[in-house]
Amino acid sequence: MTDTDSAGGAGGDGTFDPIAFLETAVQRPSHEDVGPMREFLCETLEARGVEPRVDDAGNVLASRGVPASDAETHVVLNTHIDTVSPHVPYERDDAGNDATAVDDAGADGGVIRGRGSCDAKGPLTALLSAFFAVEPTDSRVTIAITPDEEVLSTGAYALVSGDDSPTRDADAVIVGEPTDLDVCTAAKGRFQGTIHLSGANAHAAEPETGTNAVAALEPVLGAIRTFGERADAPPTHPQLGAATLTPTVVEGGEATNQVPADCALTVDRRSVPPETADEFHEALTAHLRAALPEDVGLEFRFTDRPTPFLEAWDTDPDARVAQTLAAASGGEIRPFMAATEASYFAADAPTVVFGPGVLADDEGAVAHAPREYVRVDAVHDAARALEATLAELVG
Repeated sequence: MTDTDSAGGAGGDGTFDPIAFLETAVQRPSHEDVGPMREFLCETLEARGVEPRVDDAGNVLASRGVPASDAETHVVLNTHIDTVSPHVPYERDDAGNDATAVDDAGADGGVIRGRGSCDAKGPLTALLSAFFAVEPTDSRVTIAITPDEEVLSTGAYALVSGDDSPTRDADAVIVGEPTDLDVCTAAKGRFQGTIHLSGANAHAAEPETGTNAVAALEPVLGAIRTFGERADAPPTHPQLGAATLTPTVVEGGEATNQVPADCALTVDRRSVPPETADEFHEALTAHLRAALPEDVGLEFRFTDRPTPFLEAWDTDPDARVAQTLAAASGGEIRPFMAATEASYFAADAPTVVFGPGVLADDEGAVAHAPREYVRVDAVHDAARALEATLAELVG
């Protein structure tokens, strides 16, 4: 299989052809190395007279309009170019069950299949199309494309923590993810950590002479079930509902005839605003300590990572960027159902998540699944909605 277009998604008249770009992008595997996809993205920008910059973290940055210090309005467009493993080869399907729409040219809309088609090269395509189409006057639009979103978000963290962060003076941030053209204004955070219990070894024939760390799991699991019922628990969020705490992995014991002195239980926390990682850590530790016998040692440690966890975030659904984009797309305003790097940006500016494609459909998972796809008409619709939104905000 060969690249559809090696000139950066150029149409016959030199304009940006979003579908040609997307077809080529899906053929650039980026589950292990984003280098080839990043080079293609930079070539695409350069071909249209926009000079990209790649920072030390591998982010691709480009802007149009007046300098940030002079801009009346500054909108940042963000998504990521890395994908999960394994790579799924590109296919174009113009007659499948998913292809029922007709695009502006009157041809079958069809679908594009392959890894990254909806997460998130389809959204990237729509963002690029709008970025090229808008002509900022007294304002500025910046496109900021990150690597490593699927693992540790090192690119996004560097983007927001640098001295020249483009989001720090932004008036709005639009993050590209598969939302089925809905505008998402909130998402739960995700924290992961391990509860370490310590006791004392003894012969299993005389268990009362030791302290059984595995047996201490019983009150710990009970405390996990009641964690959301404590007096200082975060309230149910109007968009996201209640936070959840789920035990996922347990390890303990060394010999079948020995009272175990150590046990570890990993938990998954899906938080809602305004809970932060530090607040969760403190509250869970106190709640568990109150449930455990004094002779059982307790330590709760977050999983080590070089970047902050993706925390819960929300934007006012009445924010101008949310209302403008929803009016342009015809989509609903709702929460996003997965953790997203939008959590890094929402502290700086009103932030929404938007794009073509779906996380799942009636048949099951789409994003991250072997059957990943995006509808061609949805990519066009997303591009038009984003272009109309940017024209309203910065044009």
